[in-house]
Amino acid sequence: MATYPTRQDIPPWVKIPEDLRDPEVFQVQTLLLKYLFGPQGSRIPHIEQVSQAMFELKTLESSELTEVLVYGSDDHKLRAKWMLQSMAERCRLRQEREMLRLEEAMKTLELGQCWNEASFQPM
Repeated sequence: MATYPTRQDIPPWVKIPEDLRDPEVFQVQTLLLKYLFGPQGSRIPHIEQVSQAMFELKTLESSELTEVLVYGSDDHKLRAKWMLQSMAERCRLRQEREMLRLEEAMKTLELGQCWNEASFQPM
């Protein structure tokens, strides 16, 4: 007997039961998903509608990762998976760039402090 998502609001573009049989499954960092899907998943319905797929999220035991199950036709599942992974990668790269900028700013501040301290020392 097949198990289907427990979700009650299956979107109209998902054909039951054929689209619910074999979901695409992948893992994404939980913090990235919160950023992508908005507070309390407020953007999920829009992303589902655009991708013509349905998402189910399962937080894994290590709270750093969330398992994403994508339901729909094969084409829609693959497109939705690609879209989410691309968005997550873009967010991750943006965070990396921001960290590098922060490190550079901290180095500049440290150099500035050393320069200011050296310039005010008595001769």
